[in-house]
Order: sequence, then structure tokens, then C-alpha cells
Amino acid sequence: MKRVLLDVNVVLDVLLDRAPFADASSAVWAAIEQGEAEALLSVFDVAAVDGPVLNAALALKWTDFEDAVTAAGARRAKCDAIVTRNPHDFKGSPVRVLTPSEAVAWLAAPR
Repeated sequence: MKRVLLDVNVVLDVLLDRAPFADASSAVWAAIEQGEAEALLSVFDVAAVDGPVLNAALALKWTDFEDAVTAAGARRAKCDAIVTRNPHDFKGSPVRVLTPSEAVAWLAAPR
């Protein structure tokens, strides 16, 4: 089972039906619901943000601390990928970064 961390922009694209992003983000959400990625708490689990994650985020020395926390949290949660509309924000991420469109194809591929 593949583990993914969805950046909040992907979740909000679905919940707020934000065009033109909602279609690709909804497809990722559907793939998770269909069991193509690990899904806890019915659809999603929540990655921990604690002292070790915050220290790991600081160690990345990124200008955007929120993105650094996301990347560090994904690594700590042993995620296989981060799904985001802004892959350029995650340059140097310790976890693979995919756009929603890329994630749909990746989730459908055999492991």
C-alpha cells in the first residue's frame, strides 16, 4: 500500500471545488478511497507535528517553514510521496513530490 501526504491545497481543491484544480485533486482523493493508497480514519490519517518534526523542518533551512513542516511530517509518517499543486515549493524534499495529476497515475501503477 502506498502512503501519501496530501498538501492542504489539494484537500481544499476538492472541498471547495476550486477550478481548474478540483478534477485532478478529486481523482487523487478517489484513488485513496478505492484503496490505491493507505487510508486511515476512513479516508485520511493525520501526520504528527511534534518536536522532532519541527526540528527536522528547521534543519531543512527552507524559507517557507510550513512547507518544511509538511515535508518533515511526511518523512516521519513514512510517506512514499507528498501530493501538492506546488511541487516547486518542495525542492530538496526528503520525500518524493508529485502533482495531483502525476499522483493519479502513480497510485494506479503496481508497486
